[in-house]
This record gives sequence, structure tokens and C-alpha cells, in this order.
Amino acid sequence: MKRCSAVKPLVASHQRSLKQQTLWLGRSILKKAAPRFELGIKDLQSSALPLGHAAAGERLVPQSDRISHGSTTLLVICNGHGEDLIALRILEAVHRRNPQLSLEVMPLVGQGRAFEAAVKAGWLQQIGPTANLPSGGFSNQSVRGMLRDIGAGLPLLIWSQWRLVQRRARQGRFFVAIGDLLPLLMAWASGAGFGFIGTPKSDYTWRSGPGRDLSDRYHRLKGSEWDPWEWMLMRSKRCQWVAMRDPLTARGLRRHRVAAKALGNPMMDGIQRRTIPKALERCRRVLVLCGSRMPEAQANFDRLLNAISLVQSPVPMGVLVAAGAEPTVEGFQRSLEQQGFRRSLPPSDQLSAESCWVKGPCMLLIGRRCFDTWSGWAEVGLATAGTATEQLVGIGIPALSLPGPGPQFKASFARRQSRLLGGSVQPCSTPIALASALERLLADADLRRKLGRIGQQRMGPSGGSDRLAQLILNHLH
Repeated sequence: MKRCSAVKPLVASHQRSLKQQTLWLGRSILKKAAPRFELGIKDLQSSALPLGHAAAGERLVPQSDRISHGSTTLLVICNGHGEDLIALRILEAVHRRNPQLSLEVMPLVGQGRAFEAAVKAGWLQQIGPTANLPSGGFSNQSVRGMLRDIGAGLPLLIWSQWRLVQRRARQGRFFVAIGDLLPLLMAWASGAGFGFIGTPKSDYTWRSGPGRDLSDRYHRLKGSEWDPWEWMLMRSKRCQWVAMRDPLTARGLRRHRVAAKALGNPMMDGIQRRTIPKALERCRRVLVLCGSRMPEAQANFDRLLNAISLVQSPVPMGVLVAAGAEPTVEGFQRSLEQQGFRRSLPPSDQLSAESCWVKGPCMLLIGRRCFDTWSGWAEVGLATAGTATEQLVGIGIPALSLPGPGPQFKASFARRQSRLLGGSVQPCSTPIALASALERLLADADLRRKLGRIGQQRMGPSGGSDRLAQLILNHLH
């Protein structure tokens, strides 16, 4: 018994020594493998999202394509197509000022197609799981939309994104959240320092017309369109700055002890009036924005096309359909042929049109990613879009909208957009009403100028991206 009791301490000592050696070896392996594990976030890829999209995993740029092999210091989180475009403008401005700074972006909604060119160029990395939700990211607009998104894997998507945010925070990232509550909450929950750019909300929606809404009373009671739980997140000690889209909204937040700034609206950068090309000088010019989320975008185009076919114009009318990746060529062709349009050659290669269709005095051009150019040629816009409509009226071009069943561009969305923009975009209830309103606007240059000035005042001047980029860099350094 004594011999056994004497052996036990020796065995225990040997086991402790072996355990310590094993732990030391494990730490050495992990330390050497750290750069590889930093990029290998395959644990966030999930085939459990029943969305039918293979892009449900994290998208990464190979290590050899990076500009800087050091740790990325800036991660931008955004939640929506419009917010993606705003994020891209700001990231481009940051990159111009500091090309050596490694940048990451994490779109919470959709595929993040706005960033494809920047990722391909190698100066931007897109990270995080992505998925196209049935509501197109507008699940907060209806219970049905929320339930469909939940059934399509929304909780798992948000959980995966949150885990990635936590991991990036531990690696020392500084976060910039662009949008509304969801990216703000993600940045706050990370535990890291962050800045917030609030883009979709403005106090113009409840402080002025046209029209009133029941929600106006609630916002007037608060004194801001932003909600108390959002104020709380913005007042966090880790929130180093807050920027709003206009001075009116920033002033409302300052009354609630949120140190909000208004450095300009980045939506307006790169958008301006342009010289009319000779091929369109004799035409009345109408820009069509049908949105980019399918299948809603196709249905929007069909309704707008129906209205265009009802317009009585004594002079040639050039209809410029500024489309994104969708609707498809086949979708456009099917709709146009059903309305009696026939294919023709574009009047000039300088217009960058994908296709040209004619019917009587109407010439319809379809162009992919032509918005920045074509918007500056238009006299009036026909729109069922969000950010692009705001940009259009922001350069002084009034618009008419035709709300449908949604999920995004419903009557409630159109009314709110009209109040936000001071009536420079006017909702119409039917294609007949839209055709009549379009004829009236094209015939009244004074009314177009009046509405255009209102839109410009509501959206503000350009230059916001550069000022916000400088703000970001000042805090990084």
C-alpha cells in the first residue's frame, strides 16, 4: 500500500507535465495557423438556408489579391440595395484618400452586387453569408413578409452574420454601420468601437406634406423619426460619431442627447444634370425606374409600360429604362411584345443602350447600369424604386410613382416617399392616372422646375461621401 501511495504523486506529476506539453504544442500550432484561420470562416457557410442560392457562404478575396496583408481595420455593415450604393460611394472615397487601408464590407441583405467591381479590383473584400430573402429585405413592412423570411432561414442568416461580427470585433476592427436599426444593433452588439450613418429616416416625412399619416403623431410626440431604442444605441460610449442625411434630422436627434452631424447626403455624389445627346434632342425624355428585386421589378415594369402606352404625345417620346441586373432581357422582351412594341436599332451607340423598341411616336431604350448618365438627361421620372428615385429628384427632376402589391413599393411606401421628398414625387393610383399626370408634367415646364427645386432642397448638395470618408479616417488614426 505504501509503495502504491508513493507511485501516485509521480504519476500525477508526469500527467501534469504531459498536459502542459500538449497545451504548449496546441498553442504553437494555433499561433502559426492564425493567418489562415483569420480568413477561413467556412463555419459560417450554411447549406441549411432553404433559399435556392449557392451564395449562402462567405465571399472572400484570395490572400494574393490583397493590397495589404495586414489586419483589416475597417468593416462597413449595410442592409439594403440603396445602403449598398451609399456604402460603395463612401468606401471609394476612403480608398482614394488611403489606398493602403484594407477595407471590408458586409451586406446584411441581398447579394451585395454593388460591390462586385470593387472586389474584383482587389481593394475591397466582401465578407459574410448572403441570401436573397422573399421580401427583398422589407420584412418589416408586413407580417406576411416577415413570416416568409423566417421560413426561408432569416434567423439562421442573422445568427451567422452576428457570429462573424463578433469574430471581427475580437480581431480589432472598427465598424461603420449604414442604414437603420439592424446594422446599428449589429455594430453595437459587437463590443467594438463604431460609427453610424443613418440613411433611410428623415424628419421631413412627418414635419411636412403632402398629406398626413397616423405615424406622424407618433413621430411628433418623440420629436424624431428615430425611435428611443435607436437613440440609446447611438448614445453608447462606443458609438464614436453619428451622421444623418440632412440637418433637420440631425437637429432632432441632438434634442435627445445624440451628437448627430449632417455632413451631406452621399446619395447625391456622382449624380448630376448632363448635356442632352443629339440623338435625343428632339424627344421628350422620360426615365423609367422599375426597381431591381425580382419578381416585383418585372411586375412594376409591366404596370409602368401599360401607363406609357396610354400617353398621347404629339412629339417623339424617348423612354429610358435604367435597369440593373434584373429584369432579364427575356422578361423585358415578353412585356414589350405584348404591348405591341417592335425591336429596332438604337439611334446612336453613344447612348449605351442594350436594346431599342418602338411603338408609334414612342422609342424605348433599355440600358444596364446607365442610371448615373441617363438620369441627367430626363425631364420626368416614372419610378417604383427607393434610393434611385430620391437621387433623381435630388438633381431637380420630378417623378411620378405607381405603387403595387409590394413587397417593397406599396402604397404606404409611396406615400412616405412623397412626404420625404416634399411632393417632388407624386404617387398615382392607376396607370390611367399616371399617364394623365405625365402628360400634364411634360406640358408644364414651370411645374417641373418648381417640383425639381423642392427635390433638390430635400436631398441636399453632393460631397457627403468625401466628408464622411474624412470623418472615418480621422477616427481610425
